[in-house]
Amino acid sequence: MTITNEAHHVKRQKSHSDGFGTRAIHVGSEPSAETGAVIPAISLSTTYKQDAVGVHKGFEYSRSGNPNRDALESTLASLESGGAHALAFSSGSATTATVLQSLGPNAHVVSVNDVYGGTFRYMRRVASETQGLETTFVDLEKADDETVLASFQDNTKLIWIESPTNPTLRLVDIPRVVSLARSHPSRPLVVVDNTFLSPYYSSPLLQGADMVVHSLTKYINGHSDVVMGAAILPSHHSQLAAKLRFLQNAHGAVPSPYDSWLAQRGAKTLHLRMKAHGTNALQVAQALERSPYVEEVIYPGLASHPKHALAYRSLSPHAKKFVDSLRSTVDADGVSQDSEGGFPYGGMVSFRIRGGAIEANKFLTAARLFTLAESLGGVESLAELPSQMTHGSIPETERAILGIGDNLIRLSVGVEEAEDLVHDVEQALEFAVGGDEKLTNGSR
Repeated sequence: MTITNEAHHVKRQKSHSDGFGTRAIHVGSEPSAETGAVIPAISLSTTYKQDAVGVHKGFEYSRSGNPNRDALESTLASLESGGAHALAFSSGSATTATVLQSLGPNAHVVSVNDVYGGTFRYMRRVASETQGLETTFVDLEKADDETVLASFQDNTKLIWIESPTNPTLRLVDIPRVVSLARSHPSRPLVVVDNTFLSPYYSSPLLQGADMVVHSLTKYINGHSDVVMGAAILPSHHSQLAAKLRFLQNAHGAVPSPYDSWLAQRGAKTLHLRMKAHGTNALQVAQALERSPYVEEVIYPGLASHPKHALAYRSLSPHAKKFVDSLRSTVDADGVSQDSEGGFPYGGMVSFRIRGGAIEANKFLTAARLFTLAESLGGVESLAELPSQMTHGSIPETERAILGIGDNLIRLSVGVEEAEDLVHDVEQALEFAVGGDEKLTNGSR
């Protein structure tokens, strides 16, 4: 039987899988069948005409479903490799709350100990009172298998992972934790907060996780003008996805059409921005490592980081391809290195400045390009003091155990010119610790 040219062309098309950047631009953003518009229109209507009772075009009331939210959720499910179901929420915190509420009353959760302050607050001060949730915080980076298994209980329903953690950038071996979860009779779900690396650098669902959550406010939107969150699940968790969607509608914790439109716009350049964030962060981390005014630099992409090999293994397939294209040599662990030692691994860098709160505050106010502000993941560079800002809700004694002291500074490295960012960090360190109180690049 002869295959026609047209049939052969269709067959070749079907065998090709679009790359990350292509999906980011096209999935959920198909040209309008009505007008031909290549960018989705913003649908602000709160309600939709029904041709008869229950007969409609897929939309009834905007809290339950909206064209812009649906389009964004399609994009998110495509970008999170292994994803099939995506739900967008009004914030990352609303996402966390909905996931934890889905566990029901009197459940037990195991969480990485160095968790985002807002997640810690919800687990300890909200869910514990409203649904009897019990949380055990474990150092999932360093704890051995026996210790992790010992933290599980008969009613353990979920393991909450951040990797890297916020703000000390600890790395959790996700496949190891998944294996331990599967071996326990309670078979808890493994949920990974993938906000810090974004779907570009990490694909937790491909590593066995049951769910990925994001603060879309950060890298996926990427422009510091939207507050949103999301949960993404693989195809075999359709029942759990339906439960979460029911709660999403019942709570009404949904994003506006305009915010959904903005976040989808931001996601179109995620692959480009994450490459720039990563290469800039690596150069800033290397500059910090060279500085006599810094006690410790925490960036898993640095060759000196103790979990450097794990960082490389945890890269998504598309990020690994990008990283490998930058490297010239391969070390004994099979980790490729660039000429200066390291590879891009997201845009977050933490470091401990020599001194304490005084020096840290001087650095933060002397920086010109790193704006002193909470949040992260925007195109602009930000800097903050976790002990007094993002993690102030964590008790001081627990912050000390986690290493969140008054000299720990967290940087969100933006996509400005790398040499400008390095210069800014160096002059701020000189001012804060070196005693040079004259800013070297103009006044703030």
